[in-house]
Amino acid sequence: MEKLVIEGGKPLSGAIKIHGAKNAALPILAAGIMAEGTVVIENVPDLSDIHVMIGILRSLGCQAEYQGDTVTVNTMGVHEFHIPEHLMSQMRSSIFLMGPLLARLGRVELYQPGGCAIGERKIDLHLRGLAALGAHIEESGSRIVCTAQELRGAEIVLDYPSVGATENIMMAAVTARGTTTITGAAREPEIQDLQNFLNSMGAKIMGAGTDTITIEGVPDLTPTAYRIIPDRIVAGTLMIAAAVTRGNITLEQVCPAHMTSAIHVLKRAGVQIAIWGDIMNVCALTRPKAVERIVTSPHPAFPTDLQSQIMVLLSLADGVSVVKETVFEGRFKHVDELSRMGADIRVDLNAAMIRGVPRLYGATVEATDLRAGAALVIAGLAAQGTTVIEQIHHIDRGYDRIEAMLSALGASILRVTPVISE
Repeated sequence: MEKLVIEGGKPLSGAIKIHGAKNAALPILAAGIMAEGTVVIENVPDLSDIHVMIGILRSLGCQAEYQGDTVTVNTMGVHEFHIPEHLMSQMRSSIFLMGPLLARLGRVELYQPGGCAIGERKIDLHLRGLAALGAHIEESGSRIVCTAQELRGAEIVLDYPSVGATENIMMAAVTARGTTTITGAAREPEIQDLQNFLNSMGAKIMGAGTDTITIEGVPDLTPTAYRIIPDRIVAGTLMIAAAVTRGNITLEQVCPAHMTSAIHVLKRAGVQIAIWGDIMNVCALTRPKAVERIVTSPHPAFPTDLQSQIMVLLSLADGVSVVKETVFEGRFKHVDELSRMGADIRVDLNAAMIRGVPRLYGATVEATDLRAGAALVIAGLAAQGTTVIEQIHHIDRGYDRIEAMLSALGASILRVTPVISE
């Protein structure tokens, strides 16, 4: 298994472009199958999750090619409604194909999705929303079969602003007969990106970015070319890495409007941030200050996907901070690994109290999930000595060659493949 080896203590400096958003690219790739023809998606990050999605699209009958940062999908041959279990188990985002396949073929057979083990993430809201549109759903163990002779518009109220459920319902409703209203919808920028993509194919959707989305059904969609938004979580991760190493970096091709909460928290910690359009400079020349309380919550609040990374910054801050996790109950698995590096963190149910320490120390640690792995990389960059991070396949699910990104900013980080002797 590959590992990352980091020599800590080097401030990050320089400029880097932010790659496209994984959480926007995956549902958009799924949505593309609703139009017959060739769909071109640009600014797609080179991630293991993207390759799994492309594999699923091919299994459904698509011709899909990935060159540079562009994925070209010919959807004319879509005929298969069964998604193989071994592909479903690799990536939770495979669930996004429920809505598009129902809309295109009237049937989808799939399994409970896999992904990071960060707590319980039921798909009840997905199924309930699709049923409201007229889908018939049968469950047998982990297998799920959805069928619909005709999807019809409906008024759907989500008990929780689930990003995945909002997007799946949107996609299924685009070609449904009549009008669909989603109340209590998630508001994430990636949902706005999906709306813009679908509308570029001829859909009639309004309201993404608010808690009420309205979809006027259309008879069909036409292929399009589209560019994915920048990844706000990758940008936030690099901002925190710069602050932790007391560096000075410039991020290019970012969307600051998608990151207002993260920017606010970093400024409270004493990080200097300057913004010019889609360019952002992050500078932190002194020890960060503690932040009294951070609560993760759906957008536009502080994102759960940056919770583990910000905890590294607070571990080195002057004072005591509290982080409360309200989205995923299993998202404190990185705490034990950070504690092995010298962090002083106490967890009580869904809250963590972080007492800042003068420094962290290199150690051999394990990435337990995607964002926990990113947090350990940040900790390694700031730590004294050598840090070895194992199970880095988790990190590859969300960061396009993280070692290359950080090396370009002056970090000492290498990807190492152990030699197995016979």
